[in-house]
Amino acid sequence: MENEHKNINPENQQHSDYEIRSTSSEEQNEQANENATHSEFESRIPLTELKNSVEALRAQINRLIIGQEEFVDLLIASLLSKGHVLIEGVPGIAKTETAKIFAKCISAGFSRIQFTPDLMPSDVLGTSVFNEAANEFIFKKGPIFSNLILIDEINRSPAKTQSSLFEVMEEKQISIDNQVFTMQEPFMVLATQNPIDQEGTYALPEAQLDRFLFKIKLSYPSLEAEVKILENKHSNNNQDFSSQVNSVLTPKQLLQYQSIIQQVIVEPKILRYIAQIIQETRKHPHLILGASPRASIALLNVAKTFAAMEGRDFVSPEDVKRALKPVLNHRIILSPEKEMEGITTERVIDLISKTAEVPR
Repeated sequence: MENEHKNINPENQQHSDYEIRSTSSEEQNEQANENATHSEFESRIPLTELKNSVEALRAQINRLIIGQEEFVDLLIASLLSKGHVLIEGVPGIAKTETAKIFAKCISAGFSRIQFTPDLMPSDVLGTSVFNEAANEFIFKKGPIFSNLILIDEINRSPAKTQSSLFEVMEEKQISIDNQVFTMQEPFMVLATQNPIDQEGTYALPEAQLDRFLFKIKLSYPSLEAEVKILENKHSNNNQDFSSQVNSVLTPKQLLQYQSIIQQVIVEPKILRYIAQIIQETRKHPHLILGASPRASIALLNVAKTFAAMEGRDFVSPEDVKRALKPVLNHRIILSPEKEMEGITTERVIDLISKTAEVPR
């Protein structure tokens, strides 16, 4: 009996091994079919050139701006998503320099507006001036008429001036003196604000914040990054970095890429996943204001952009998760009690992300 038992065991073991190998083979076939399907999608959505351009743009900026890789990626994603960016950070961490380099890399027009308490809407949008020779009023365009507009210290100007950006940021046009002026593509606003010095500032209303695709919070560089910054500055004899920038992307290419991104495949379960997260912000006990449907659309667009930047033609849950904080952290408001406890919007977003069921 013992011999029989010993003889049977190897056969069972071999049979078990066969089943394992068969299962593994089936999984490999399924994976191969999935890869083939993805390859088929890729043949319909050309993403190679887009991915290469993103890598070149990323490399060009990171060569000069040290230690802000995620910030650079979010700027690129916002540009490809046709969005605007609110940059929050202390002075001296290369917010303005990054914006200037960014504009040069895509051969786009660049305009800088310093917001101050005495700035008027006409100083931003433009005004009509009387032409004596023609005996008529002629509209003189303001600095907002460009491709990439950097607004320094956006919260330094009062609500009247801030409101001048409502229409142009949302509809990319300006209505003034019974005329409508359409902005030239690409059009992107990068606004900065200092989170520390709030004296003499005017907080942006929720309607204004909601027009920004991202709110990016910048911190100080690491020790290694700061050493690299000093080495670069020393070796270049304090020369202006922007003079070393080469254009790697044209506006025509950019418009083409923005169109391609709209073709990225999004499964219904991903759409439901986005909607569930947004719905959860509206009923979360830590929040008094949740995200709007505009936030849902922003999450969708950014997730598609993140996928395309990686050369993928389909959106994964990870793309949505990566977009959550920059898209939502300025669109939700904490309850006063939780704010006093030191809870942050980023912490609440983490909690929501963990409770939402991830599609498989």
